[in-house]
Amino acid sequence: MNSVAGLNIVRFVLLLLVQVMICNHIDLFGYINPYIYIIFIFLFPIREERLVLLLVSFLLGMLVDMFSDSGGVHAAAAVCLAYARPILLKNSFGMQYEHQSIKFRNTDMGSLITYISLGTVIHHLVLFSLEIFNISNIILIVQKTLFSSIFTIILSVLIIILFSRNKK
Repeated sequence: MNSVAGLNIVRFVLLLLVQVMICNHIDLFGYINPYIYIIFIFLFPIREERLVLLLVSFLLGMLVDMFSDSGGVHAAAAVCLAYARPILLKNSFGMQYEHQSIKFRNTDMGSLITYISLGTVIHHLVLFSLEIFNISNIILIVQKTLFSSIFTIILSVLIIILFSRNKK
């Protein structure tokens, strides 16, 4: 097993544990819940097969669903994010993605925040739409998506900066 696979396995397990042990118990004002397990999907290697990302995202979402007793909404949202990831990468990083030369520890901070923000909003919109599943509660869906996205984006960017950036 090479170091990239080992790093991804450790990242998968650690993010899953932090999500189910800590983040699932945070509920601020009834609207704010961080979902940091999506960092795994964001940081998954670019050159890896897309089907592998979809399958691993489904597994990650299902494990979060099993621990959260949420009936599959995390799996659906994680797969949706994994499916949209190439579009997000192309829109956020441009030619770096075209040449598959993105190194998240060396990227521009603005591009990284754009990538994390777009992906988080897509994930949360799908998640809360499926969780509430009632169009008459569209205001509640938008509120939960907006507030949880802001909190998740801040946490995700901080975690990525702390653990992925080069030490200068």
